[in-house]
This record gives sequence, structure tokens and C-alpha cells, in this order.
Amino acid sequence: MVTAPTPLEERLRELAGSVPDPELPVLTLADLGVLRGLHLTGPGRVEVELTPTYTGCPAIETMSADIERVLHEHGIPEVEVRTVLTPAWSTDDITAEGRRKLAEFGVAPPRPGGPEGPVPVSLGIRCPHCGSTDTTLLSRFSSTACKALRRCEACREPFDHFKEL
Repeated sequence: MVTAPTPLEERLRELAGSVPDPELPVLTLADLGVLRGLHLTGPGRVEVELTPTYTGCPAIETMSADIERVLHEHGIPEVEVRTVLTPAWSTDDITAEGRRKLAEFGVAPPRPGGPEGPVPVSLGIRCPHCGSTDTTLLSRFSSTACKALRRCEACREPFDHFKEL
């Protein structure tokens, strides 16, 4: 039986979710959709469930340490961050706010998709600078494995594209 979160659990989840992503600090862990759960397991003890964007994500250790630090700063002496691989993270887990922040930061957000509906047809990846869909893939990998490097043929600006998973 699943119980509703307590007000303290909601507040602590809010704090943990406010931690910036170490690779894309414009996003919080809540925006990214990697914070899967937070539960009080006893007085002063919290368990946090965190799902990496992909199994080998090098940022998961930093995310865990940052969550622990934030919760310690707010009076929680025992914090256990568990990596949860099921269900797997998907770019559909990025919130609408997260997608907006990515675009404002100059990173093309992933296109929506998922098993719940039809796959959207689009002409290409939209340039976050000028909006053109006339873009070219320069490299399948950019500054992180989650992003590809593209160039807009209209404004000629390079940009990252957060790849769909």
C-alpha cells in the first residue's frame, strides 16, 4: 500500500529536487526528472531514489553527494541515496519547465515522444537561437554523452541538442 507523502517528505523532496544538474546547471534534478522518490525511514533518516539518465552516467555520484549535502544542511543527519534503474529514465521525464530552460540556455530540448501516443513527425531539430529546423548533425556526442552537436544552416550557430532516449 502506497501512502501519501508527509508534509516533511514533500519539503525534503522539494529541497532535493532543487539541486542543479552538475552537467547542465540550468536544470534542477526535478526538471530533469531523475529524482524518483524520497521517504522518511526513521527519525532523522531519509532514503532518496535517483535514476541516472543512462547507466554509465558519471554525474550520478555528484548528484548523490549534492542531495546529501542539501539535506544535511536542512537538519537530516542520515541520508541514503539509492540508484534506481527501473523504470529507466527517458527524455520524456524532463518537465515542460526543464524543456523551456534548456531552450533558453541555447540547448535544443529533446523532442517529445514515448509509448503513450503517436510519434510526432518533425522536419528536424529546431535551432534554439533562431527557430529554424534546417540543422545539421556535426557530432553524435557533445560536451556530454546525453547531447549531440548540431549547426543551424540558417543562422550558422552551433548548438547542443539533448538527445531523445
